[in-house]
Amino acid sequence: MAAASGSVLQRCIVSPTGRHSASLIFLHGSGDSGQRLRMWIKQVLNQDLTFQHIKIIYPTAPPSDTVGPSFVRFKISNDCPEHLESIDVMCQVLTDLIAEEVKSGIKKNRILIGGFSMGGCMAMHLAYRNHQDVAGVFALSSFLNKASAVYQALQKNNDVLPELFQCHGTADELVLHSWAEETNAMLKSLGVTTKFHSFPDVYHELSKPELDKLKLWILTKLPREMEKQQ
Repeated sequence: MAAASGSVLQRCIVSPTGRHSASLIFLHGSGDSGQRLRMWIKQVLNQDLTFQHIKIIYPTAPPSDTVGPSFVRFKISNDCPEHLESIDVMCQVLTDLIAEEVKSGIKKNRILIGGFSMGGCMAMHLAYRNHQDVAGVFALSSFLNKASAVYQALQKNNDVLPELFQCHGTADELVLHSWAEETNAMLKSLGVTTKFHSFPDVYHELSKPELDKLKLWILTKLPREMEKQQ
């Protein structure tokens, strides 16, 4: 099990430079942390990922009894079973984080969820199985298993679903580009609107062109709200 329900979730926060009207939850990959993910992005961009109106939250998954923080995955393969027990525990922990944002005055449709690698997989589980009213989902270098519970949940769904933004390097040897393509095709067949961007010669890593595209997409999903007329 990855964490106990009710665990205190550590997080690294990048505050908006202006009035806070939206939030973005950016989930790290296996064995990483929210702080290290923020620093990695800062290194790639030569500056923090920041917005005038969006607060960015980089949670650190509570330690699991496997290697590193996050939910459990039996192995990195698209044809093995999901460890739903640990995924669902993490979904509950992250649901509490979403509830905190809503309690602070941010509407669910002004919250984006996404992540890198296993963090992107977690984001898809969180949004498409539990929070289909968020503004959107992004998955960088991520995939879902062929028999994912996400697909099963969406087969029973008739509601409008949040758009998925995917990026993947064609040279990724850890999470194959074809696995991401299969994930995208399956979700599209189940009613998800998707955007898929391939990056030649990019391995299992973040790249500046990818983050630049992500930033533009974030702003289309979470535009600045006009200040109320006095």
